[in-house]
Amino acid sequence: MLAASAAALPVLLATAGCRSSDAFAGPDPLASRPALAPDVVTLQAVITAEQTMIRLYEVAVDSDVAAARASGLAGLLAQHRQHLRLLQARLVQPPGAPTATPSGPSASGSAGTVRGPVTIAQLRAAERASAADLVRRLITVQPALAQLFASIAASDATHAVALSG
Repeated sequence: MLAASAAALPVLLATAGCRSSDAFAGPDPLASRPALAPDVVTLQAVITAEQTMIRLYEVAVDSDVAAARASGLAGLLAQHRQHLRLLQARLVQPPGAPTATPSGPSASGSAGTVRGPVTIAQLRAAERASAADLVRRLITVQPALAQLFASIAASDATHAVALSG
């Protein structure tokens, strides 16, 4: 019944020859899609950052510089791919909404362009920056999302330590 009422509102307003803004004070609620919630915007930014991290690892694993440590880097890359899956599972958008973050196998390639070889020092710096960024975001998101961010930040911090030794 509620769904039928909500669906009928635009038809009634159109039949009456008026806009929804004539019936409501403030901005027209039917004029456009509502803005994304702050948690959604934050989650999209974190997903994009994780895709960029994955791209860094892919380049490092494929480069000659990292050949001696490829097996260790491959394990860290697998963990980042798992982080990405967990983050994407939390992103819920309405059907037809434009997505700011691509998904699927080509997502990591489109998240950020990496030029040249990637060194262990660059990976370590990226891991530290990621952990710090996620910790800064904890206070701005809902508790369940903060818990996921904290877990990923802790993982990134351990990656930085692993890349040091």
